[in-house]
Amino acid sequence: MQNAAVLEKQGFGQLLKIRPYLIYLSAQAITRLGDSLDSIAYSWMVYMLTGSELLMGTLFAFNFLPGLLFSLFTGTFVDRWPKKRVLALTYLSRGIVVSLTAFLYAIGSLQVWHLFVFTFLNSTLECFSRPAETSIVPRLLPKEQLLAGNSFSTSVSRSAELIGLSVAGALIALIGISGTILIDAVTFLIAAVIIAFMPNPEAAEQAEDKSEFPGPVPEKNRTVLGDIKEALLFVKQHSLLLITTVLAMINNFCLAPLNVLQPVYVKETLGAGAGGLSVMGTALLIGMICSGLWIGRYGKSFKKSTLIMSGSIMLGIGYFALGIPGHLPAWRVESAAVCMFVAGFAVSMLNAPISTYLMEVTPRHMLGRIGALMTVLCTAAIPVGSLITGVVAEHQSPPALFSLMGFVMLVPVLFLIRKKSFRAI
Repeated sequence: MQNAAVLEKQGFGQLLKIRPYLIYLSAQAITRLGDSLDSIAYSWMVYMLTGSELLMGTLFAFNFLPGLLFSLFTGTFVDRWPKKRVLALTYLSRGIVVSLTAFLYAIGSLQVWHLFVFTFLNSTLECFSRPAETSIVPRLLPKEQLLAGNSFSTSVSRSAELIGLSVAGALIALIGISGTILIDAVTFLIAAVIIAFMPNPEAAEQAEDKSEFPGPVPEKNRTVLGDIKEALLFVKQHSLLLITTVLAMINNFCLAPLNVLQPVYVKETLGAGAGGLSVMGTALLIGMICSGLWIGRYGKSFKKSTLIMSGSIMLGIGYFALGIPGHLPAWRVESAAVCMFVAGFAVSMLNAPISTYLMEVTPRHMLGRIGALMTVLCTAAIPVGSLITGVVAEHQSPPALFSLMGFVMLVPVLFLIRKKSFRAI
């Protein structure tokens, strides 16, 4: 009975009583709904507009350039600025940029160089929103609820994405690519309004500061470079953060072929169209949802290291198996969907414990820059992998690349199993 009570206290039931968290979660769900529509419409738009695997890989790699250039600086600024205001303004700005993309495509004026400009703007705005999101969650939830909160957030967000993917093909057929992308813009505008009315998650901290320092709180002699140096020293002292970051770098590099070539894989290997792309994304999201629900209910029974290693093995197997459907005489899309389900289940099993560990060991006033630093390190391999994918794809088929990278993903697990400090978390 006591164990059941503990699980209930740490599970999803208590999360539903935290109103600011639910408001924040609703904004996240709305943006994820729009993003899922956009992921299908935008990918198809780029493929139809360019028709080049090399250009698709280059554009996908370019998407990560602002993160590598600016994230350390934006994370430092987010630590100093009100997180609620940062999120509201970035969501509003992204809505405007996406609206402009949809408008230009609708009137037939969208050019390839426009794609690079809009990608750069959107990615730069994400450099502000991502560390703000990382900083807000630990301020909304008690420490013992972080794993359940991250898992619940994953399940809700992925459920919203699932809805979007399930209707994306029909929307594209009904209102076209530009109309579907415009819906994504509207979701960002709605999310900005929701965040604007969310209770300030930093109010309690501000009250503590005023009680400790009556009157104006003196500003510290802080510099941007000094804050970045402090973040680097913190990560250096927490080697387990580096271990999980290196693992994420390897996985992100290996996943580049799937991210870049999925439209090509669906059309040329599976013999399907936008509907097949939607089925693949749907299967991935269902796997993430199921994994998030399972972790929220049973995750506390396992060490974070166990969840991470299990997720790594599942991700490698699911990814490797994507090379098989192209050799089947029938049921190709369905078989690929099963592989994507396994990969989706593995992704949440990896991400939830890693995000939770980061939030548990990082002081609140450093969450923005530490989160940004981890993002820079984790995504550094993606542009390299994307560019290499664009070149290699001219000579190798997507299924062959998927199987090769899936095998490579399994190698780091051998190192993790032998690392005692990792197995302790």
